[in-house]
Formats: sequence, C-alpha cells, structure tokens
Amino acid sequence: MVMSVVEILKEKFGAAILGEETTADQLGIYVSREVLPQVMRFLHDELDFKHLADLCGVDYLGWKGKRKKAERFEVVYNLYSLSRRELIRIKVPIPESDPRVPSVTSIWRVANWFERECYDLLGIRFEGHPDLRRLLMPENWSGHPLRKDYPLEPEEEWKDYAELREKARELSRYEWGDRRVRGG
Repeated sequence: MVMSVVEILKEKFGAAILGEETTADQLGIYVSREVLPQVMRFLHDELDFKHLADLCGVDYLGWKGKRKKAERFEVVYNLYSLSRRELIRIKVPIPESDPRVPSVTSIWRVANWFERECYDLLGIRFEGHPDLRRLLMPENWSGHPLRKDYPLEPEEEWKDYAELREKARELSRYEWGDRRVRGG
C-alpha cells in the first residue's frame, strides 16, 4: 500500500505534524514551526516537492470561521511535486506574541522575496533569511499594513510622501517608458 504524504510525515516527525485538513480538494498539513526546516527539507529531497509556488501570511484576528484557529497568524506554503503530480499546503501556526518562523530560502531560493513580502506586510520575521528587509513599503514605514489591526487612517502623513509625490510629478512620459517603438 502506498502511504500518503501526511502518513509519511506523521511517521517521520510524529507530534510535530499538528493536523491536516482538506479544503476545496487541497490537502493542508499543519506543521510546528520548530521542525519546519526539517519537514521542508524532507519534502524537497525525499518526497520530490521541488517547486515552492508561493507562500503567504494570514492574519486571523477576529476570525469567525467554522474552524477555530490556534494562533493569530499562519504562514502557508504551496508546494508542488511534478513527479508525484501532487499539490500540498504546509501551514504553520504563528503566535501573536512571537511572530517568527524559520526561513526556507536555503531550500527554495524563490522563498527570498516571498518571505520579504510577508515580513513587510504582516511583520512575521523569517529567522535565517539572508536579507530580511522591506520589499514593498519604504524602509522608514511604520507598521505592517496587512495586519487586521493596522489603522485605516494614518495618524500622520508619511514623512516622505510629499517628496515622493513631487518626484512623480516631475517624471516625463518618456521616463515612465511610454514611448512607441517604430519599425522593426
């Protein structure tokens, strides 16, 4: 009998595999952050999940869904195995009091920007990341705008906003790349 990915992971990692769920015909496996690097390395090397399609952070503050969430935050990794023809989601619960998780950039280089985006917008720190800094927001931005408790109206205007607005006005159509290519 062929074992499922969940069965294989439970056999190898025991209680560090926190649970599983299937939503919209997609398997989600909950993994403790303490063993995340080992689980991900095993999935990559032994079970041939070579493709990290993306990862995202989720803020469950105020969540009223059917399933109660163990922690406020979650990092979700979408992994593909072409040889197995299988897609899985690895879900890592992250406590609000300590929003951090190990980086997987040593396994999938593409995780670099995904982790930076998640850090920038939700404030989840990726330990061991080679260059964890803001990706979308300016370096001097205060807070993380995809958190559910982020203020909708800023207390004060971002200090560099006027300068950025003026620079944008000075750009010509050419500088924006709006030119027509003629001939061929």
